[in-house]
Amino acid sequence: MRGTRHGSTTYEIPLSEPLLSGNEWSYVRECIETGWVSSAGAFVNRFEDAVVDYVGAVHAVAVVNGTSALHLSLLGCGVGAGDEVIVPALTFAATANAVRYVGAHPVFMDCEPETLCIDVQKLSDFIHRECARGRDGFLRNGRTGRRVKAVIPVHVFGHPVEMDPLIEVCDDSGVTVIEDAAESLGSFYRGRHTGTFGLAGCFSFNGNKIITAGGGGMVVTDDPELAARMRHLSRQAKSDPFEYDHDDVGYNYALSNIQAAVGLAQMERLDEYVAVKRRNAALYMDLLSGFEEVSFLGARPWVESNCWFYTLKVAVEERTALMGYLMSKGIQVRPLWKPLHLLSVYRDEQAYRIEHALRAHASCFNLPCSVGLGGEEIEFVVRCIRSFYSDGRRRVC
Repeated sequence: MRGTRHGSTTYEIPLSEPLLSGNEWSYVRECIETGWVSSAGAFVNRFEDAVVDYVGAVHAVAVVNGTSALHLSLLGCGVGAGDEVIVPALTFAATANAVRYVGAHPVFMDCEPETLCIDVQKLSDFIHRECARGRDGFLRNGRTGRRVKAVIPVHVFGHPVEMDPLIEVCDDSGVTVIEDAAESLGSFYRGRHTGTFGLAGCFSFNGNKIITAGGGGMVVTDDPELAARMRHLSRQAKSDPFEYDHDDVGYNYALSNIQAAVGLAQMERLDEYVAVKRRNAALYMDLLSGFEEVSFLGARPWVESNCWFYTLKVAVEERTALMGYLMSKGIQVRPLWKPLHLLSVYRDEQAYRIEHALRAHASCFNLPCSVGLGGEEIEFVVRCIRSFYSDGRRRVC
């Protein structure tokens, strides 16, 4: 077992750490030797091309992180001050924060209990029951009068959202779809890769994702004008870089060549990493099958998840104690995100019929899922879970 430090605690089995054992050093050395280390260089283009080829999109714009990808997508799609954007209550705060960056308001939507992805039926109910077309032709929230401009479905922990019905209801309502595919590189819905259903799709290459660029993100789209607009904004909106002329408020969001070099090396092993993630998920479920105290999230038969995170569901009254017990054994686990409508910064925003997200937060947590996780480590984790429930929950693993 390896030791990984997180804050003041050292975990023998970390939650999710990167595996850098391919061409990363070779490509980074090439950047250093040639002097192309910043936001220009061949690896940026090669990384974008690799992601486009893999997911089946037409254009890609490499950026510094997944949050900037969301920000640029919202700007590029015309979301602005006073608009509303529907986002899941159960997701990382960056999804809602990006909405605030453009001056818009998030409207929080519940999740499905089986997958934790946005509840498309409730989304449909909200649009058809709570909203109506205004005289200007835009969908408007009946409560606030604001324009409902977009929805950001999140493919939670790599499991794809039910995209067909979501796209249908949004197309009928004139609502733009921007996919938060940060966690789902390598996931497919009915044979089509996540991030390619909406007008834009956003990926993250943070250190805990299935592949990493030491940070980094990317937006994919089939719209050439949108791609050009986002690329322009990501590079400080320079209309004449020699004369330092800028035609808009731009952002320093361009990915560095060194980061792209790492990302490209990681992309070369993505299929291998996805296979490992799926195999380890199956091993967890097999070793805990028939153990009634715990269960895993469900998976739709028509999706292929990259199995980025492994989410365990237990009794509400046992979740905190079990997490503490596992961490005491050197196993890093993590609770789900606090539902965003409960955060003080968002307490004044509208939340629509949030039920399942609250129960999921109270009963679920994530197990170690690194690509480098071995079978012996998974067996140890499972043994500790079983030991927690035996002999008064005090038996030593």
